[in-house]
Amino acid sequence: MNLPPIGITFGDPAGIGPEIVARAVADPRVRTACQPVVCGDRAVFAAAARQLGLTERIAALGEVTFVDSGVIGEGELPVPGEVSALGGRAAYVALQNCTELALAGRVRAMATAPISKEALQAAGVPFIGHTEILAELTGSADPLTLFVVRDLRVFFLSRHVSLRAACELVTKENLAGFTRRAYRELARLLGDPAPKVAIAGLNPHCGENGLFGDEELTAIAPAVRELQAEGLAVFGPYPADSIFYRALQGEFAAVISLYHDQGHIATKMVDFERTISLTLGLPFVRTSVDHGTAFDIAGKGIASPVSMIEAILTAAKFA
Repeated sequence: MNLPPIGITFGDPAGIGPEIVARAVADPRVRTACQPVVCGDRAVFAAAARQLGLTERIAALGEVTFVDSGVIGEGELPVPGEVSALGGRAAYVALQNCTELALAGRVRAMATAPISKEALQAAGVPFIGHTEILAELTGSADPLTLFVVRDLRVFFLSRHVSLRAACELVTKENLAGFTRRAYRELARLLGDPAPKVAIAGLNPHCGENGLFGDEELTAIAPAVRELQAEGLAVFGPYPADSIFYRALQGEFAAVISLYHDQGHIATKMVDFERTISLTLGLPFVRTSVDHGTAFDIAGKGIASPVSMIEAILTAAKFA
């Protein structure tokens, strides 16, 4: 069977990443969907597999291709749950290696476990997260984040800004420009030249025709009209308390969420563990778990691998 090779990084070695990646590559669903190519420090991965009693099981499913970062040796294993410059450096080098494989076509997509922003800073890495690192490494301008859970897909006009700032970013120009980019990437991802996209409203009940908020009238509806005039199947604005449900039922291929929590709450209430983040606008598809390093439970062997497994399966699907 010609399975797609998928690059997998386990993120910060002091977090739960090594555990959930070990559990994932020990899962038959993963091994029948792709060829895992794990990027990270072999000593860290081996220690996690031993602790979980998965060494023999992983081997029985077939050899896992491993790209050793060479940052952490057997005698330097990080303390679970502790932020360190060593951990930040290891996570960054693994991501560099995986990106090089993807750019060379040796892996078809990438699935990443969580990294620590503090550890990256301690290591002197001048980026705050995966998206920023990948944009720099691939020379990609402003990649897009898409959340996927079941049949619901959500883009975010703004993400890590205050709610006040997010509201100020809802302008006709911003929304039209962002939606064009999101539409183009969604069409490429789905292989559908005309996916139906909905735009959520900002105010309760879309402002009730200006009674409590006029952004729908002054920014969102004009942006929709402009995009429709260009031939894009974009509709809205729709009240945010119903549009995500409608999209989940298959009425729309994706929803444009106007700020971080509007879309995060919708997707995570559908299925918290199986909500997956995709980074689009890169030369390859990158998926990620939608949780952090969980330093509080790292090394205890109790971290759920569900999100990591889903991220790998999603990467394989779109590869």
